[in-house]
Amino acid sequence: MCFAKLVFAPLSYTGWGALKQLLTEVEKYSPKKILVVTDPILEKIGLVEKVAKPLKEEGYDITVYTEIEPEPPLEIGEKLVSFTREGQFEMVIGVGGGSAMDLAKLAAVLTVHEGPVAHYLNLTGTKKVKKKGLPMILIPTTSGTGSEVTNISVLSLENTKDVVTHDYLLADITIVDPELTVSVPSKVTAATGIDALTHAVEAYVSVNASPTSDALAIQAIRLIGRSLRKAVENGNDKQARIDMSHGSYLAGLAFFNAGVAGVHALAYPLGGKFHIPHGESNAILLPYVMGYIRKSCTKRMKDVLDALDESYHSLSEEEASYKCIDEFKKLIVDVGIPNTLKGFNIPESAIDSLTEEGEGQKRLLVRSPLPLERDDIYRIYQAAFEGVIVEPCLIK
Repeated sequence: MCFAKLVFAPLSYTGWGALKQLLTEVEKYSPKKILVVTDPILEKIGLVEKVAKPLKEEGYDITVYTEIEPEPPLEIGEKLVSFTREGQFEMVIGVGGGSAMDLAKLAAVLTVHEGPVAHYLNLTGTKKVKKKGLPMILIPTTSGTGSEVTNISVLSLENTKDVVTHDYLLADITIVDPELTVSVPSKVTAATGIDALTHAVEAYVSVNASPTSDALAIQAIRLIGRSLRKAVENGNDKQARIDMSHGSYLAGLAFFNAGVAGVHALAYPLGGKFHIPHGESNAILLPYVMGYIRKSCTKRMKDVLDALDESYHSLSEEEASYKCIDEFKKLIVDVGIPNTLKGFNIPESAIDSLTEEGEGQKRLLVRSPLPLERDDIYRIYQAAFEGVIVEPCLIK
């Protein structure tokens, strides 16, 4: 491939205090009615009011919608889109983690389309997104999903996940303010942080990687590697929160342009079947998928290790690729996430059905530097159950 198509959200504000730019940007659109899609917990702790108050003081009609949940099922998306269509809103603002922002994308775009959300799903839908939708502002309150800079909305189905995807789902404006992440609990900080790391790692080894996505991914890995443990240990560590916000943002840009692959493909069924949060699903699988494909990307895994910890720079590519897997496992344990399927009480008997659902994630699997077929996927899940790194040459 001689060129790369690069897509970025039109306008982003990043850094401590960036939320102050919200009113200025809203004024450019002069919306009469604004829908704020957010998590009920964020409303309860007053974070939503912090976002909405300056808008209310200027006379904007604000409706706060909180009927969402983590790993949102299709039914939640359907209900929100129906509510948005009936409400005649002129702008949508998503405030929260990936679920809130993904649902805000659906509300903004599908409100100007006809038919149920199910008709627009990637794997089974029969309709295409054709219209721009309402003006949309996305404001993340976690450092992990990267949803604020991507064109994808993820929904949980009965046993797996599917997406609605189109460039019209890109936000008009993103506001990444690390100050909004200070109140995030340590468990969520850990899970979303590993999610962001996975975005960067998978983007860096993706078959669609480019020099631009590489630069974004490596800097994201560097920032996350030096700050995630600190942010989990002390949520008030300002510099750690700043590093994590910027790391997550860069990782989002990296994976939006280069894509994610095997880790995410195999993580989706864990969320769909067992309702494991997306970040934790990625955490379970990151060492085992990367260990399995290691030989296809040893040079790149050495680069990842160097970004995580420069002290290993003298290792050979082969040595560094093994050490990189060890560092993934250590980081996951250090931030308090179980790193096996057993640790989440997932029975070995589930591996067959997980494999079947994972195999269906072709959109993601095609980006893996090592093609992953059904037998490979089964072996990776088995490895994740037993907590043992395996490679193709050792088991075929």
